[in-house]
Amino acid sequence: MTPSATSEEIKPAPRPPRSEPGDARPAGGGPSAGTGVRRLTAVDVRILEGVAVGTPTVRLAASLYLSRQGVEYRIGLMMRHFQATNRAALISRAHSLGVLSVGAWPPRVLPEFLEP
Repeated sequence: MTPSATSEEIKPAPRPPRSEPGDARPAGGGPSAGTGVRRLTAVDVRILEGVAVGTPTVRLAASLYLSRQGVEYRIGLMMRHFQATNRAALISRAHSLGVLSVGAWPPRVLPEFLEP
């Protein structure tokens, strides 16, 4: 897919209601709510969270018992899926789609996006 995606292809998750400020999960922001985001494997979740906090590829690879090229390959697949041109755009897109938690550090992938 090309980086010039239309708004019909990937839609952002709806904004959470402001009634409860401690709740970081968007209402109805799960994969079944029509966001167009598939569920992520446990390895993809750990890689996405690592990229979000700025962990170097070599350190991610060592902690996941993967090669550096394996981590870069999976990042490339996620960038293609999220239609992002670089890592910063990947994280930005994940935040805007409601995949990553809001208002928490380090950012975590919400449980409804984790593959069972």
